[in-house]
Amino acid sequence: MTFVHVVDHPLLQHKLTYVRSEDTTTDNFRRLVREIAAMLAYEVTRDLPTERITIRTPVASCEAPVISGKKLCLVSILRAGNGMLDGMIELLPGARIGHIGLYRDPETLEPVEYYFKVPDDIQDRLVIVVDPMLATGNSAIAALSRLKEVGVTSLKLVNLLASPEGIEAVRAAHPDVPIAVAAIDERLNEHGYIVPGLGDAGDRMFGTR
Repeated sequence: MTFVHVVDHPLLQHKLTYVRSEDTTTDNFRRLVREIAAMLAYEVTRDLPTERITIRTPVASCEAPVISGKKLCLVSILRAGNGMLDGMIELLPGARIGHIGLYRDPETLEPVEYYFKVPDDIQDRLVIVVDPMLATGNSAIAALSRLKEVGVTSLKLVNLLASPEGIEAVRAAHPDVPIAVAAIDERLNEHGYIVPGLGDAGDRMFGTR
């Protein structure tokens, strides 16, 4: 992957349009995020290494590829990141799961950590961090820094939407971490929201708006 990979598949972009719409209901929003996350999981794992093993089909023996190398861990930035987990787990059922609880201080827009729970062997895994919105980039930077503190060396970040400001902030802080997104939007507004964006992903996902 290059530093930022925009997944522009027509089906994904179609679904993203309805995720953005203010007329989309909570249940449909949740379903669409799950479906988009599965498509993003497909793309972000495209470069996983494989090795060939010998198996027997009902017809004959053959050599066939399986994934090799580091095992996977999905880390959700709470709370909205949980909406992406189900879609990714459908494709990656063997992945371990971690959670980082961060909330954005409404005055400073800086992240405050309130929860951190990851597998004991996370440093031996490829870690994919998920959060629907990459806005200011502060939460993503804090999450990636925290994971590096516990020994993670192989990281990727996956978002539905990103702002140019958020991408540049992550690039400056973690130039070694590639990002996969469904779209890069125009800008941030004065409240730190992505424009045109989709509103508050957590509120829309859990019906708390």
